[in-house]
Amino acid sequence: MWTRYDAAVVREELAVLAEHGCNVTRSFCYWPDFVPEPEHLDPSVLERFQDFLDAHVETGLGTIPTFIVGHMSGQNWDPAWRAGRDLYRDVWLVSQQAWFATEITRRFAAHQAVVGWLISNEMPHYGGPATTDEITAWARILVQAVRAGGGHQPVSLGDGAWGIEVSGHDNGYSLRALGPLVDFIGPHVYPMSDDLVRQSMAAALACELSGSFARPVVLEEFGLSSDFASDENAAHYYRQVLHTSLIAGAKGWLAWNNCDYDDLRDQDPYRHHPFEMHFGLTDKNGKPKPQLAEIARFSRLVADLDETGWEPIAGEVAIVVPEHFERVLLFTTVDYRKDIRDNLLQAYIAAREADLPVTFVRELDGFGEAAKLFLLPSAKLLMAPSAERLVELAEGGATVYLSYFPGSAPSQIGPWVPWLGELFGIRHQLRYGLVDPIEDDEVVFTFVEDLGDLTAGDELRFKVAGTESSRAFLPVEPASATVLALDGHGRPALLRRQIGDGAMVLCTHPIEHMAARAPRVNPENTWRLYSALATSAGVDRPLRLGDPRVITGRLRTPAGELAVLVNASPDRVEVSLTTVGAAAYGRRGAEPGEVLTQLTLAPFDVEVLSRLA
Repeated sequence: MWTRYDAAVVREELAVLAEHGCNVTRSFCYWPDFVPEPEHLDPSVLERFQDFLDAHVETGLGTIPTFIVGHMSGQNWDPAWRAGRDLYRDVWLVSQQAWFATEITRRFAAHQAVVGWLISNEMPHYGGPATTDEITAWARILVQAVRAGGGHQPVSLGDGAWGIEVSGHDNGYSLRALGPLVDFIGPHVYPMSDDLVRQSMAAALACELSGSFARPVVLEEFGLSSDFASDENAAHYYRQVLHTSLIAGAKGWLAWNNCDYDDLRDQDPYRHHPFEMHFGLTDKNGKPKPQLAEIARFSRLVADLDETGWEPIAGEVAIVVPEHFERVLLFTTVDYRKDIRDNLLQAYIAAREADLPVTFVRELDGFGEAAKLFLLPSAKLLMAPSAERLVELAEGGATVYLSYFPGSAPSQIGPWVPWLGELFGIRHQLRYGLVDPIEDDEVVFTFVEDLGDLTAGDELRFKVAGTESSRAFLPVEPASATVLALDGHGRPALLRRQIGDGAMVLCTHPIEHMAARAPRVNPENTWRLYSALATSAGVDRPLRLGDPRVITGRLRTPAGELAVLVNASPDRVEVSLTTVGAAAYGRRGAEPGEVLTQLTLAPFDVEVLSRLA
């Protein structure tokens, strides 16, 4: 861009974005162009960058410059003088990166267009993995370089939040270590899935997991290539991701990307990655695609919210993130962490389908005391002190739910949950080194006792999936526990041990994991179990829809509460709004007092309601 800069084209493109409600771009200080030789900035590129910033002011936009680029769209580019030096460990090369960041901020930090800074574009692709100490040292030096140049705006790394706390993969970019250095955390999310709902909810999960570290979350990259989706389905995907990430806590959104690049088809990487040409919000002729209309629609909602600020309403239902997910402990495998992430996503979907005010708590940080219901979905791994803490929470009035899971890998098969019998009031009948396989393609839970809004005689059906190790149940006999449900062979499937003012609930089948391994499975019946558990635990749900095809979340604003309803299905859905006590909801912006009791949502559509009382 900087070697063939066209000021008129830039202004035309920015005008289209501004007309559709965008207020910020992300811009890239392509390293080989900006710094053709060490400690030398190309003056012609700086002039063009100055004009680029001026064009933003003219069109009412801000921008977030990105320094170490580096990596883009399936290819890495070095300045000619890098000569193979290590981007993290070579002190001279790190100093060159810091010099670059300082010099750009010194020249442009006072410019009205600059609203933030990013250190890199997906540096894990460019620099590769390293130790957490090495990555953190590199990041600290680069962030301090921005501050040394007078950069007073918010700064983050541009790394994609792909570290272990979000992905389960340890690349050295630890959010625990990096969170104190940055002003926001920016997930980059491009999921591939075998389930429609998991595909649309993956970005929301990344935002939830990124939100554990006392920093605002910006969904810093999401989008799709038009080669991979029709215009209609691209718009559906944008609409779903924008609204589900909103209720997941995101405070900003950067779609990838501005325009299509068909004129660059003979240039790498578009020559060999041709789908990368077509991520644009506009096509090759500058015509807006349907997904840009979704950006415009969403921007109107966010513009209203941003006048007073907002936050998700969450907390009474806590999904537990195991410590094993974010720490590589000796003699464990990456399969454990992959299982955990997949199980967390499936549990999150079920909780949202049940209209639950859900949040994530990390075992490493303790569990807190605010939640009334703690969910440990298909939990193979639990630290010993945590087991004692969960008992304390149950004694204090909480409901603790755990589903058995022996793991999907054929190593150390079985639950790493200490005192399983004592915790749940059962006697298990496990055999060493073996699992008890589920014989059927479908598991049927038949309730023999009431649980919340499930009554004796009700049935829940779950599709069976997984590996030879994970398609397994826990054979138990009740000791002090009460059997709530039996499976199709008359074996205990769900048991509850009353303890103090609360309860410990054990599911003997890995229902979340089985769903996570089943293609095109959602919605599935875990949401009904979670809903019943929440009712039994006294979780506050002022609004219930009772249809798992509609994902629900609530926002708190100074002007009042909002409910965001997202139809995650290709069906036209009619839902009944069930409210508790004096609660009532109406369409946002409708006449005061216009109470809704029924609502129809078109396929993949959304509604935002205002709480009236």
